Amino acid sequence: MAKPNIHPSWYPESKVFCNGEVVMTVGSTQPEINVEVWSGNHPFYTGTQKMIDTEGRIDRFQKRYGNIGTGGNRKSEQTSDDSKK
Repeated sequence: MAKPNIHPSWYPESKVFCNGEVVMTVGSTQPEINVEVWSGNHPFYTGTQKMIDTEGRIDRFQKRYGNIGTGGNRKSEQTSDDSKK
């Protein structure tokens, strides 16, 4: 048998506030819930998400280690370039 009076109160019409406005009602153990982000103002859900990638990881890797894995030896290529000058 379940123990009486140990569970929190249930509020079936709990209001969710975002920036001072009621955005939805849900069932909760708290009468009011304050949130900063919800699906109505999150960029992922609103479609206003901007991808900012000025220099991608692959580009940076290829700049640093461009000749590795192509069969060439960087040190020998650098020394041969120096001897041409």
